[in-house]
Amino acid sequence: MSVRALPPVLANLALPVIASPMFLISVPKLVIAQCTAGIVGAFPALNAREAEGEPPLLERWLTEISEALDRHNQANPDRPAAPFAVNQIVHRTNTRLERDLEICVRHKVPIWITSLGARPEVNEAAHAAGGIALHDVINNTYAQKAIDKGADGLIAVCAGAGGHAGPQSPFALVAEIREWFDGPLVLSGAIATGAALVAARALGADLGYVGSPFIAAEEANADPAHKAMIVEGGAEDIVTTNVFSGISANYLGASIRRVGLDPAAFATARGEAEYQALDKRPAAWRDIWSAGQGIGAVKRIEPAGEIVARIGREYRAGLANMARLAQQQEHAF
Repeated sequence: MSVRALPPVLANLALPVIASPMFLISVPKLVIAQCTAGIVGAFPALNAREAEGEPPLLERWLTEISEALDRHNQANPDRPAAPFAVNQIVHRTNTRLERDLEICVRHKVPIWITSLGARPEVNEAAHAAGGIALHDVINNTYAQKAIDKGADGLIAVCAGAGGHAGPQSPFALVAEIREWFDGPLVLSGAIATGAALVAARALGADLGYVGSPFIAAEEANADPAHKAMIVEGGAEDIVTTNVFSGISANYLGASIRRVGLDPAAFATARGEAEYQALDKRPAAWRDIWSAGQGIGAVKRIEPAGEIVARIGREYRAGLANMARLAQQQEHAF
């Protein structure tokens, strides 16, 4: 497990974790709970939706988060909150992007996570705010393009991640990226335990990207039935299909059954035909819910701080176990 110098904003976390910014689910209450527990909390800018004619909700969310973290830091100088991140969808279809970038610059957002395209002007905006830009990628080619266009770090989204997951094994993708890139690298893909976080760092990642466990957090803006499915489910309950969003993604089979479809059919053309034949098609994320393959580790609905504490205990135990194994290996030779 190599140790690299990280940007100051990522260097002193209580636990080397960034919480995934989850569409519809990540809201200020969850982000604040994650940050005050010592990990980077994150939310998609597009989650902040205001009615037409109202002031930008993103503005209010950033103020709420910053003020809450400032209050925490004043009350807990020996246990400061971790910084927060905002996820920007930089695809050309995001008509709010320019407005949201301006708001984030003005609020000096410390960590920017970019998705669906690498754009130099977005990275420049992050730097103008005094922040860093992390771009999520699913292969080495996209990783190189992102760094070439000015991203400071990468999020390797591998097999088993919730939402739009990549198909590659973390063993393959992290190794390929580390052949040429020594900057901040975050690993996403079924990281729901401290042991998985130890493994991610052993592979060469600096931090883990944790999403699905926080769907079951008390502070998450998720339907209670969605939270229950996370608690009750396991890896075999995850269905991978491109039918619902046009891009391959991981969904809960129970949520597919909930709208009257057969999850098993989505491994074949029959599932797509059944979906297309519906008079009113259920929508991805709103009606058909996402999760990653690590949900078997989630046993209850609980505060986000408790989730972080559990992963932290497991992480420290895993590090201690690896130290013992290393010592045994030395004695073996």
